[in-house]
Amino acid sequence: MRPLDVAVIFAYFAAVIVFGLLLAGRQRDASDYFLGHRGLPWWALMFSVVATETSALTVISVPGLAARGDLTFLQIAFGYLVGRIGVAALLLPGYFQGTQDTAYQRLEHRFGRAARRTASGVFLLTRALADCVRIFATAIPLAIITHWSLPVGIVAIGFVTLVYTWVGGLRAVVWVDVIQLGVYLVGGIATLIVATHLAGGIDAFGRAWDAGKLRAFDFSFAFTKTYTFWGGVIGGALLSAASHGTDHLIVQRLLAARNLKDAQRALIGSGVFIIAQFALFLLVGTSLWLAGADQPGMRGDAIYPTFIVTHLPTGIAGLAVGGILAAAMSSHASAVNSLASASTHDFYAPLTGRQDPAQLLRVGRWLTLVWTVILVAGAIAFRDQNTPVVQLALSIASLTYGSLLGTYILGGAWPHARQIDVITALIVSIVVMAPIVLGAVIPHFPLHWLPGLAWPWYVPLGTAVTVLVGILASLVGRSDGRTAGQQALAE
Repeated sequence: MRPLDVAVIFAYFAAVIVFGLLLAGRQRDASDYFLGHRGLPWWALMFSVVATETSALTVISVPGLAARGDLTFLQIAFGYLVGRIGVAALLLPGYFQGTQDTAYQRLEHRFGRAARRTASGVFLLTRALADCVRIFATAIPLAIITHWSLPVGIVAIGFVTLVYTWVGGLRAVVWVDVIQLGVYLVGGIATLIVATHLAGGIDAFGRAWDAGKLRAFDFSFAFTKTYTFWGGVIGGALLSAASHGTDHLIVQRLLAARNLKDAQRALIGSGVFIIAQFALFLLVGTSLWLAGADQPGMRGDAIYPTFIVTHLPTGIAGLAVGGILAAAMSSHASAVNSLASASTHDFYAPLTGRQDPAQLLRVGRWLTLVWTVILVAGAIAFRDQNTPVVQLALSIASLTYGSLLGTYILGGAWPHARQIDVITALIVSIVVMAPIVLGAVIPHFPLHWLPGLAWPWYVPLGTAVTVLVGILASLVGRSDGRTAGQQALAE
């Protein structure tokens, strides 16, 4: 890569770290560290939500999907907006009743402490697996630029991210998100302009239309087809409801808002923004196909970063690559901070009985280091598979998103559900979904059920299993010998 581009990348890294630390302010206690003292503006949280959930996965993988397919991935984004509206109306008000530090305190209020710890433990496992993929994705463009091996790049990413996350907590992470979001969008727009010019101008999209590359909607109904309108709206809505309503990675940001109204603005606004962002990077992929950037034997995830390095003007290429790396590192920082938060508040504090805010701040920082090591080690383990990273991450997250969403549905819609019922339902759902999800994304996994099921249907299936098992479990005889129905009649 050209010396000026390398200089821009390192200058950008330095600027991100400096601005992140400066904007973070002083961390006085655990509330400052994990929730930004509940005083972050809604628009910053909106951009942070967008940057956190997409990051490098969108920037490098979505263009590859369009370059080798069409625009039908966009249907998922419409489902995302539907799911966010549901969360804003039905789940967020409950999070702002009293003071909550994590997404899973609400389950404790409804069912008990064991339900909270079980759900939080599921979050820790799922988030760790999904973010191992995120770090792995970040190492792809870094390897293209520096010619480092993937493991070396993964370790470097983990180390650099740890610096401002350890010191600045959530406030630093959110403000870095705002900066890097703008940078990688500029990189995407620059790539779209350059690739379109190389393809012969805007008229070249006529070739894409004739080839079916601009198709955005598929109204067929099929459980085995990956991207359809119905799978996108239904599966995307439930996936978004689970990720933005029960996953502490996103809920943590919403809890950092000044009030419920600001949290709702941030959440719904992010849903509108994500549609525009997906559309941009899908069109980037189409323009790359028109420009002949999809070379035989190349990973789909490598098409976009390779084009940046070889075709964007000097300086702009460095900024675009820096945006990709910073985007992914910011998402990694978000994951580490949320994992440390859940570990501290859902496990350490209640198990030890220690509630001193200063002590929890110290513990949270050490757990930040522990989770960084775990995620880096896990990312190295994912380097030998060929599934597009955005599909891989969403598939892994879907392993438990349905079970988490199902527990909240049981808590709100089925008054007879007990703590043992929701824990049983959650565990059964994960056991059922593991061979379906992991068998599809991990080579040589020993068991694979429903091999043709498209990943957007994973969350609907997991949610249905959880709700059904929870209802059936609640109908089992109670301690007084009566069923749930008999108990309800007696009440």
